[in-house]
Amino acid sequence: LSAVPPYSREQPIFTTRAHVFQIDPSTKKNWVPASKQAVTVSYFYDSTRNSYRIISVDGAKVIINSTITPNMTFTKTSQKFGQWADSRANTVFGLGFPSEQQLTKFAEKFQEVKEAAKLARDRSQEKIETSSNHSQESGRETPSSTRASSVNGTDDEKASHGGPAEAHLKSENDKLKFALAQSSSNVKKWETELQSLRESNARLSTALQESAASIEHWKKQFSACKEENDQLRGKIEELEEQCNEINKEKERNAQLSRRLQELETELQDKELELEELRKQGEIIPELMSECESVSEQLQAAEKKNKDLEEKVRTLRTEVEENKHRQTNLKTELKNFLDVLDGKIDELHDFRQGLSKLGVDN
Repeated sequence: LSAVPPYSREQPIFTTRAHVFQIDPSTKKNWVPASKQAVTVSYFYDSTRNSYRIISVDGAKVIINSTITPNMTFTKTSQKFGQWADSRANTVFGLGFPSEQQLTKFAEKFQEVKEAAKLARDRSQEKIETSSNHSQESGRETPSSTRASSVNGTDDEKASHGGPAEAHLKSENDKLKFALAQSSSNVKKWETELQSLRESNARLSTALQESAASIEHWKKQFSACKEENDQLRGKIEELEEQCNEINKEKERNAQLSRRLQELETELQDKELELEELRKQGEIIPELMSECESVSEQLQAAEKKNKDLEEKVRTLRTEVEENKHRQTNLKTELKNFLDVLDGKIDELHDFRQGLSKLGVDN
């Protein structure tokens, strides 16, 4: 039988798509995928031979060529997977469908085709039995007619009885010739089918060898992909480590940014404090001028109040006290200026530190 049936002889009666699998010939347990993706799976009917086949082709490769016999059984092993055994191909085929509904339709069609194959087998057996019975009857009738013709005594009786017997023998002989010719044509047809089966077996053997070679090729590719996958995993781990380092650097930068903001805030506070100190420093000359005016007023009071000694003494005492206070005030002012200069130097150093920190960042 040809791998792809000619449409003049075989016609598809049902077509679907499924993933094709075959049982592992070594273990008889594991499934081996026969197609890389979902392929077309069809039922074909051969009107000349009155036979049914399931055929599936992946590109130029025949992955299913199974003739359905009445002894076959299609079994649903799951909601989307079914299988059947083909003794002629010495394998078990499995089909994975996209949905349970498609699996159910395929199983129903399998049962329908199986019944049709059984009916065709019964009819062919009936035809064979009928032809054999006719041949046996013709074989039994032929010698009896010859005996009847030989037993007759006179020539007149032979002449009178010979005509119908010869016609009957001629018709039986024609039937035998027709049966012989038909058997010869059947022998030629069977030889042709045998040759076709041999060619199909050779193609299937070639396809099996190609599939074995492709399996070895895929194994090598799988090993290469596995090694590449291991390398990629190592690179991913390295990248993850680099990402962790980057995240740590980001955290450090965020901490430095927060610290910089805090220092800027402190700088602003120091600048405000410095401004207040500057304002206070502007008041000091006014205080000095007031002190000088007070001294002048005291001296004027001493000249005016020479006559009033007691008042002068009192005023002197007050002057002495004011001088003492002025001395203390000058001392405090000097200390204050020293502190102010120190603060200004600290702020200047602090500003330079911040500027350097900003440049580093």
